[in-house]
Amino acid sequence: MRFNLVLDLPDVPGQLLEALEPMGRLGANIVAVIHQRDVKTERGTVPVQITIEGDKETLDKVMGALESKDIHIIEVDGVLRKEQITTVLIGDIVEEDLQDTVAQLNQLKGVRVADLDLKMSDKEGNSATKMVMEANSGLKKEVLKNVKELGAKKGFLVINEV
Repeated sequence: MRFNLVLDLPDVPGQLLEALEPMGRLGANIVAVIHQRDVKTERGTVPVQITIEGDKETLDKVMGALESKDIHIIEVDGVLRKEQITTVLIGDIVEEDLQDTVAQLNQLKGVRVADLDLKMSDKEGNSATKMVMEANSGLKKEVLKNVKELGAKKGFLVINEV
């Protein structure tokens, strides 16, 4: 079995070695590495294409090891990966227009609200919503920052995951 991965690595010495280490340690065969430092993402990181092969169990372990080291996997076999981001908003959510809040979050590039739970209350300011958003890999910090700014603008208490 073969995986074609695109990793999102910071442009600092040692990052490529850090990404390759679990592959060798866990027994995956590294077939190809394309690392062009002059090609950077808008975040200033370097996309690195790596082709590895091995049995399914080994490749699954490699993917888990990369994720546990906070190495962002942007693509697997040409398919963009998504991160799930959960946040809770508390306040006058219905009165402040939940539909507008969701629409503003969905307008962020690479983000969509995938699930939403709403808890309404008779007491003013006690409504709450739990939102699960899907975002392209590597956007988590930016999405959480945008949620916090939107919550502040609308007067919500924002509880973001860390």
